[in-house]
Amino acid sequence: MSGRLQTVAAALDLLDCFAEDEELGVTEVSRRLDVAKSTAHRQLVTLTSRGICEQNSRTGKYRLGLHLYELGQLAVTRTELRRCARSLLEELREVTGWTVQLSVTSGVDTLVLERLMTTRSVKALPDFNRRLPGHLTAHGKALCAFDPDFARRRIGAGLPRATELSITDPKLFQAKLDVIRRRGYATATGEAMTGVSSVAAPVLDSRGIAVAALAINGPPEEIVPMTARLGRLLQAAGRRLAKDMRSNVFR
Repeated sequence: MSGRLQTVAAALDLLDCFAEDEELGVTEVSRRLDVAKSTAHRQLVTLTSRGICEQNSRTGKYRLGLHLYELGQLAVTRTELRRCARSLLEELREVTGWTVQLSVTSGVDTLVLERLMTTRSVKALPDFNRRLPGHLTAHGKALCAFDPDFARRRIGAGLPRATELSITDPKLFQAKLDVIRRRGYATATGEAMTGVSSVAAPVLDSRGIAVAALAINGPPEEIVPMTARLGRLLQAAGRRLAKDMRSNVFR
């Protein structure tokens, strides 16, 4: 194995040490992994710096960190989210005749988990970026509007320009998010890609925080005149998906 792979394997072996014990000291970890104490300590400090582990200030021992829990929850939620959303996306595609997609946050960007296209949308929208900065698209704006932490991360990282219509001013972007929160859905035309319009609505958890966004994409001449209708349709779909998710969680 290369040095990088060995490092990854060692980190995974270390995490496995916590499968049965809530907390472990450096000596216990070094003994279980059969490595020097200095090596075990270095690995624990590195993982702690990334939130994967954390040190108990009272005992000095280490335990699994909350960031690892967050990543695990994301994996479970996103897998369930995609499964629950599939039939709903198919219905939206059938009703509208245009590209429909399900997106989530990923760092300061949005990530498309699922995208369903039609024959005419393939011709009209030949290009597809699965990951885009959160301020450039309707689904990104919907996520920012209903996820304050995501909005702060995106603004903090900057608002790069993709086209001449991209929003790059933080104050203007915040004003747009205020409108979206009042209206309940977001729009974008030519901000990420020239000749593409989109409408999106959030999927909210029980706290009112967006866990995902549903969007419809198409050419401006088709989408813009139907914006209000598509917005209402996506809001209803978002509420339905949120309800399905809650039902599956507690089933």
